Amino acid sequence: MAPARRVLRALAAATAAVALAGLTASGAAAAPSPGATSLPGSVPSWAGSKHKTGTPLGTDTVEGEIYFSLRDPAGAEATAAAVSTPGNPQHGHYLSPQQWIHAYAPTADSVGKTVDWLRSMGISIVSVPASRLFVVFRGTADQVAAAFGTSLADYAFQGQTLVGPTSAPQVPADIAPGVQAVDLGQGRLTTRPRTESPDAAAGAATATAAPPVTVPCSDYWAQRTAALPPAYGSANFPTRLCGYTPSQIQGAYGVARPGAIDATAGAGQTVAIVDAYASPTIVRDTNAWSEASGLPSLRQGQYRQIAPSPSEFADQALCGQPSGWQGEQTLDIQAVHGIAPAANILYAGGYNCGGGLDIALSTILDGRLADIVSNSYGDVGEALPPSVIQGQVNLHLQAAAEGIGLYFASGDRGDESALLGSPAPDFPASSPWVTSVGGTSLAVGQGGNYLFETAWGSTRQRVVADASGQLAYAGPLPGAFYAGAGGGTSASFAEPAYQTRLVPSSQAQGHRVSPDIASLADPYTGYRIGLSPISDDSTLATAAFAFQTVAGTSLACPLAAAQMAIAQASAHRSVGFANPALYTAAGSGGAQRDVTAPSFPLALASSTASTGSTYLVTLGRDTSLAAGPGYDDVTGLGSMTVAFARQAAQLR
Repeated sequence: MAPARRVLRALAAATAAVALAGLTASGAAAAPSPGATSLPGSVPSWAGSKHKTGTPLGTDTVEGEIYFSLRDPAGAEATAAAVSTPGNPQHGHYLSPQQWIHAYAPTADSVGKTVDWLRSMGISIVSVPASRLFVVFRGTADQVAAAFGTSLADYAFQGQTLVGPTSAPQVPADIAPGVQAVDLGQGRLTTRPRTESPDAAAGAATATAAPPVTVPCSDYWAQRTAALPPAYGSANFPTRLCGYTPSQIQGAYGVARPGAIDATAGAGQTVAIVDAYASPTIVRDTNAWSEASGLPSLRQGQYRQIAPSPSEFADQALCGQPSGWQGEQTLDIQAVHGIAPAANILYAGGYNCGGGLDIALSTILDGRLADIVSNSYGDVGEALPPSVIQGQVNLHLQAAAEGIGLYFASGDRGDESALLGSPAPDFPASSPWVTSVGGTSLAVGQGGNYLFETAWGSTRQRVVADASGQLAYAGPLPGAFYAGAGGGTSASFAEPAYQTRLVPSSQAQGHRVSPDIASLADPYTGYRIGLSPISDDSTLATAAFAFQTVAGTSLACPLAAAQMAIAQASAHRSVGFANPALYTAAGSGGAQRDVTAPSFPLALASSTASTGSTYLVTLGRDTSLAAGPGYDDVTGLGSMTVAFARQAAQLR
């Protein structure tokens, strides 16, 4: 795989070099222009006095990003909608990257002036994509504060200390007309992968004692049961799943008959995956996992990678370390390969979890290197500055116009009230120009047959031994919320036309609601992956290869994306931005599975080795979000199936 990786890395570098060369033809540093324009829409909501904790050192390096305005925002939206909407005369007539850049990208002159100004202030340019939608830069806190006419402070946000501006940043008056937003806050660096494990518990200490009762996992639904204290009219409960295999997932979603594997699924399609950093063992791990899972290994050239070298990794502590992203990358790739074994996979890794992710996505869009992009990461709620959000939406508009479908995980913390104080969907999944993927709990039978799904939302109550040695619950059932699919009504986006017919007006209230579709996400009914986990983030040394059970909407997103890849291969066409087609198909009796609340409580028994605890896990309870007939804010239109994806792909 090394030659392909070098070629792609060289291509990305060449693209960036061409863009920068075109922007800085003068070769001279420009002097700051007189006067300044303030950008109040660029201040993050968390950068307020009540969250301020101190001041960064003036020599500390900080990252910033300037997003540029499209030349014709209304035209870009109209084009994205027209080429994506069945029945429109322009449906399927996608633009090439060069056509989109020529029609809508910021002008080279506008962006070039900004780049020259930043350099004149001593700030280093990290990247300008060929689309010229943004510039990522880095400088010291003193340099950045001086350039943008503000000061920087440390703020407490989501348990971390982040640097952000104390007032609205300013830019010279002569470049201001072309600037959409300036992002000086480190809020982007809270972006996290969406993996969940049944063997994890937030804040829990290492196990010090054996659980009062040990519960083995099951290879299929209800293979094993465990005797626990009576609850919900029963004293015996199915045990959590050891992790579904590709044949079980293919059978559940209609790729192959139950118990079989279709090794040809997805042929001719390329699914891209965007994450931060890069696993040092991804090809070796995936081939070992494939052999154990009855899948063909990655053939020569099937997997390609555009990723920074380890020496270029940045902001690792804030971003959760390469080890924190390794499981995500592995899950994404093995989810796609498991359900669409013949599809090509392109991995684009960011050098961090902020501007690096924008650079990775732009590299794909500017070269149209894939048909579908799976993104299993996101922010907490919509806490980014509104202008910064719009700057990222411009990337989504480019993808839609080019016929590239963007799929984003909806989140794993329900409505985010616990962190934000009020309900909010997660961005970018809340963007009206991406397909947001929610989550389900999945039951597969002994023969690999689909049994049922329910909305993913897990609450847990611990099983303990009372004074007499008898088993009991540590508190009232169902216990505390553990994890569940994200979703809800956006505060940032108006209701898109494709949702007006199927999303209840009482829920939308004129705004975008997410998710759009759903797939398996519950770690208690999760997916088996294989990897050699990073044991030292400084050297990227790895431990022995092992299997793990993981899930989250990180799993749901690539599963849904891979199903659309199979549908596109069958239809011999790209669906692109899929939401208009998905909602049209659903409104005409689609083959998606409507996921509703269970008619009686569903519960699983699970032992957690890391905490020495056994739990009764109650399914289908997702904070304030709730599943119901038709569209809902946990599973959207319903659970994705290959048949539903094919219906959407066949629409003209």
